[in-house]
Amino acid sequence: MSDTLGGWLAILVLVAAVAASFSPLGDYMAHVLSTTRHSRVERLVYRAGGMDGDATQSWPAYLRSVLAFSAVSVLFLYVFLRVQSHLVLALGTPTMKADQAFDTAASFVTNTNWQSYSGETALGHLVQMAGLAVQNFASAAVGVAVVAALVRGFTRTGTDRVGNFWVDLTRIVLRVLLPIAFVFALVLAAAGVIQNLHGVHDVTTLAGGHQGITGGPVASQEAIKELGTNGGGFYNANSAHPFENPTALTNLIETYLLLVVAFALPRTFGVMVGDRRQSYALVAVMVLFWAASVALITANELHSVSSSAGHAAGGMTEGKEQRIGIWGSALFAASTTLTSTGAVDSAHDSYTPGGGGMALFNMMLGEIAPGGTGSGLYGILILAVVAVFVAGLMVGRTPEYLGKKLRSREMRFASLYILTTPAIVLVGTGIAMALPGERAGMLNSGPHGFSEVLYAFTSAANNNGSAFAGLSVNTTWYNTVLGLVMLFGRFLPMVFVLALAGSLAGQQSVPVTAGTLPTHRPQFVGLLAAVVLIVVGLTYFPALALGPLAEGLR
Repeated sequence: MSDTLGGWLAILVLVAAVAASFSPLGDYMAHVLSTTRHSRVERLVYRAGGMDGDATQSWPAYLRSVLAFSAVSVLFLYVFLRVQSHLVLALGTPTMKADQAFDTAASFVTNTNWQSYSGETALGHLVQMAGLAVQNFASAAVGVAVVAALVRGFTRTGTDRVGNFWVDLTRIVLRVLLPIAFVFALVLAAAGVIQNLHGVHDVTTLAGGHQGITGGPVASQEAIKELGTNGGGFYNANSAHPFENPTALTNLIETYLLLVVAFALPRTFGVMVGDRRQSYALVAVMVLFWAASVALITANELHSVSSSAGHAAGGMTEGKEQRIGIWGSALFAASTTLTSTGAVDSAHDSYTPGGGGMALFNMMLGEIAPGGTGSGLYGILILAVVAVFVAGLMVGRTPEYLGKKLRSREMRFASLYILTTPAIVLVGTGIAMALPGERAGMLNSGPHGFSEVLYAFTSAANNNGSAFAGLSVNTTWYNTVLGLVMLFGRFLPMVFVLALAGSLAGQQSVPVTAGTLPTHRPQFVGLLAAVVLIVVGLTYFPALALGPLAEGLR
């Protein structure tokens, strides 16, 4: 009973905290993305980079800036990882091999933070701070910048300009992510998360053995890891490690961090388009799927039929930290797989077929409830465009969304966005299952082994980063292929998002008429939720039937 009461209280506190942040944070981000005034620090950044802060870009120029910045970031981080053993604060860690360095660089630049290594033994402090943590800020800011360009597509008329990527990137980092991460790094450090530059300490275990424990600047990295929906752990155990997540309180704080920006961005959208009612409709769909996911994962982990000793003790406790419990683990698992975060405070591979299958399905939704920083909002806006188009087909008129007509050109971009990620996931999974050497990396056979492979490609293509632990992915093939999957899964959809932004910005606004579909009412919320389920269900159901559904029916 106490666990149930504590679980409900944690959920209520989390919901209240996120709801309280919705308007002020959303309004503030709208101001940051809309103001024409530059701070003194921002002007120094523009001058150092040779950029004109008052210039605006067409969508192709904006896209080239995104790709150029990301390409340089991948190259920088790759070189950093390849030479880390020669740097200060290396702690004796070896240079990372080429394929793993490529996989890791692609992972952190794409906001995936997939890790095929143990952080405490593979990386020194300098790489953690100046390499990975920097990309945690940058990759999150890129996602917000891209959705800002899409929102401007709705608000601007008769132009090919969607903003300035370098201005958006700089402002999001300096005015939003950095201040919040700084405050919560202090909060987490005060709550017990470590923050130091210590090396490896040899300690005596309770059993009389010896174990090396590495310290490090964990609290600062933990804050931006969750806030930017990144997810890469300083330690191999990620947020299940007591140095990263020592108590139920820090677990709740970290869950709040990975939800707060993504849930506030729809408010930013509503403010920027001049109709706050639109934000409530989008948030309603997000909350609906988030609440359903939390409920289903929690119910499966508490009540699924199993003969295991863990279940006999009161729930599926295998792979879950006792200090966090089943309720806290399920809440974190639902939130992390719905936000492209990838951080884990429990072993998803040990979840029941229903619980693990729901975590997998969350990523297949496109992580739009609320999704990653920026990517969640542009993902649900694309689905909103599809929902409006479907409604237009029903009444036989050209659909309109926020004063912009959705013609064949706009729908091609939306369709390509929706098809890209599933194609990458399903083709990649099929190739892996067809290769004997890659099947040999599965530690489990049957439906669960297939689920491990499907989960890996779904996580990589959707830029999540969490994993089922039963798959050996630190091989040349998996490091290379998953690195490419992460890059394609991140940047191909951005091409279509920015192309859609440019197409919308070039139009003139059309007035609202009696035939215009209201997109702020409960009917549209229901339509959008149905479109999300139908699109995902039709795309992934056969794969799910071979994996978690088949495993659950055994």
